[in-house]
Amino acid sequence: MAIKEEVTQDYFLKEFKKIREDNFSNRGLEALYLYLTELSEDMGEDIELDVIAICCNYAEYDSLEECLEQYNIINSLEELNEHTTVIEIEDSKGIIIQQF
Repeated sequence: MAIKEEVTQDYFLKEFKKIREDNFSNRGLEALYLYLTELSEDMGEDIELDVIAICCNYAEYDSLEECLEQYNIINSLEELNEHTTVIEIEDSKGIIIQQF
C-alpha cells in the first residue's frame, strides 16, 4: 500500500525551483501543471511527481520559432502538433513540448 498526496500547483512549482530551478519559467510550470493534472484526470490514473523525469520529457521554448529552429524538420505549429504534445503558455509566446 502507498500513501499518496495530491500535489498543489504551489507545491509543484516549489519542487521544480528546489531541484531544477532554471528548467522552466513560472508561467511554463503553471501551464505544465495544468496539462499534467488534466492528463491524469483523462487517463484516470495518478502521475507521479518526478521532477527529473518531467525535465527529461518536456522542454520550454521562448517562442514557436525557437522550437522550430531546434527541430528543423518541422515547419509549423500544425506539423509540430502531429509529432508531439505542444503546451501553449498563457499570456506568452512561449511553448512547452514533449521532447521527441
